[in-house]
Amino acid sequence: MSSLLVLNGPNLNLLGTRQPDIYGRVTLDDIEKMCRSYAKQKGVGLEFAQSNHEGALVDHLHAAKGTHDAVIFNAGAYTHTSVALMDAVSSVGLPVIELHLSNVHAREAFRHKSFLAPVALGIISGFGARGYTLAIDAALSHLGAEP
Repeated sequence: MSSLLVLNGPNLNLLGTRQPDIYGRVTLDDIEKMCRSYAKQKGVGLEFAQSNHEGALVDHLHAAKGTHDAVIFNAGAYTHTSVALMDAVSSVGLPVIELHLSNVHAREAFRHKSFLAPVALGIISGFGARGYTLAIDAALSHLGAEP
């Protein structure tokens, strides 16, 4: 059975109340429940984690090596600032899908640059919470685990 890590970065714990005009009213708990249900339907194991701390996200990525087959990573604002996360993604040797709830290219110019994009398998952006299930499908397809 394949195993995925769904990793979420800073401020995503505030989903549902944080800028709902941009991020919607779905909470991170709602997204986790949706992902767990979807993963169960697909027969895939899933770990779900969130941290507001860059180093903790690096630790989660390091721990994924040898434990998970792929990572779905919504790094939040760290996408646009963190060389440390870029290095961690490139160091663990796992396929990583960069994920964003909003369409970052339709927003402020600083959000158009991603440090993760050059080392990610691909990017899903702008589909709200549905992006998580799209990312699960993309990861499974890449792994050859899609039934």
